[in-house]
Amino acid sequence: MATISSPGIGSGLDVNSIITQLMAIERKPLTQLETDQTKIQSQISEVGKIKSALSKFRDVAAKLASTDFWKQTTGTSSSSAVGVTTSSTASPASFEVEVSALAKAQAIASPAVASSSTTLGSGTLTIQRAGGGDPFNIAIDGADTLAAIRDKINAAGAGVTASILTDSSGARLMMRANATGTDNAFTTTVSGTGLDGLTFDAGTQAGGATRAQQASNLAATVNNLPVSSSSNTLTDVLDGVTLTLSAETAGPVTIDVAADTESLKKTLTEFGTAYTDLAKLIVTDTKYDAASKKAGPLQGDSAIVGLQNRLRSMLGASSGASTAFSRLSDVGFEMQQDGSLTVNSTKLDKAIANLPQLKALFSNSSLTDANLDGFGKRFRVVASDILGVDGTLTTRTTGLNDKLTRNQKSQDRMEERLAQTQARLEKQYSALDAKLGALNGLSSYVTAQVAQWNKA
Repeated sequence: MATISSPGIGSGLDVNSIITQLMAIERKPLTQLETDQTKIQSQISEVGKIKSALSKFRDVAAKLASTDFWKQTTGTSSSSAVGVTTSSTASPASFEVEVSALAKAQAIASPAVASSSTTLGSGTLTIQRAGGGDPFNIAIDGADTLAAIRDKINAAGAGVTASILTDSSGARLMMRANATGTDNAFTTTVSGTGLDGLTFDAGTQAGGATRAQQASNLAATVNNLPVSSSSNTLTDVLDGVTLTLSAETAGPVTIDVAADTESLKKTLTEFGTAYTDLAKLIVTDTKYDAASKKAGPLQGDSAIVGLQNRLRSMLGASSGASTAFSRLSDVGFEMQQDGSLTVNSTKLDKAIANLPQLKALFSNSSLTDANLDGFGKRFRVVASDILGVDGTLTTRTTGLNDKLTRNQKSQDRMEERLAQTQARLEKQYSALDAKLGALNGLSSYVTAQVAQWNKA
């Protein structure tokens, strides 16, 4: 704020103080606009938090509305030799698995040489997979050491990994198939000189290299039916079930596939938590604290209060989706006086024991009668509608942002008017100061003259 240069020097008036006090009065409308701005920003922030909480609640409701969610299964094995994982396509069942032989990968070793720095010869090493496909040709230079040959094999992408084994006899080049099974066995041939120790025939199991391990397929039984595979992981034997076999078994291993009730209960509990978080946030934003005489930022906001009433009404409603349960309270979701939702674990466990009907209560969908829709679908649809482009909360946010923009424009206009008002006051008080200064000077002159006259 500009000030008058040497104000009051002629008149003795505290011009700066006068203008400051006058401008403080003039600024009161601007101060109110700034207060309103802070309030609007707080409202926008709180509506954003409610939107986020509602979005989280919608996502959990959508999960419960999905029929695939209720198909979750879990698998257990009576032995660590057989691991089991399941997907939503698996059906609850029990079966027995017995492993007589694991699938193995072919491995060969070249004759020992002095060290990994020893050269073998020159020519071409060809690697051919038993299961078919194009051969891989690897050019070997006479200057290539055993280590260099290893690196070239590994860079060829032939489905074989090379390494060097060093012991008291010297250094050997080891080659091992990257995958198990007879289809992944490989034959090596050479052309040139000095490379015969790298040859091996997967069919005859003979060559210049020595067989360290023969390729073989998995041999197992599932419910006494024989199963053969090039891999120790079975993904297509049973629908939705993956078996990972890590050791031969002395007898049958029992595999049990059942509904994953722990995961189901966890998500159902998350549904109650997400609703409670949303309900508490709305209560905090809309309440009036009589002790502090302070209102929440969204007290009386029709959009937020309407959302609160709608959710509470839906929570206490009944549904014909299930023949065993009609309300959420029947399966353990109990509304509290403060609007929160608690989960009665005992009730919920009993409901989970009747999984088909619990599933219907949340996921049933009817195209003809909304009363037959499950609660998961109901809350998902309503929340998506409220959060949509034309939804209540989206419209409310837009309205608040527009209000904030108008407030800022009003502040800008007010700032301009205040600058003009201050400039006018400074001009007026500068003129007044000058005039009073002149009058004071004239008064002093006249006083001095009168004093002279009296002396005379």
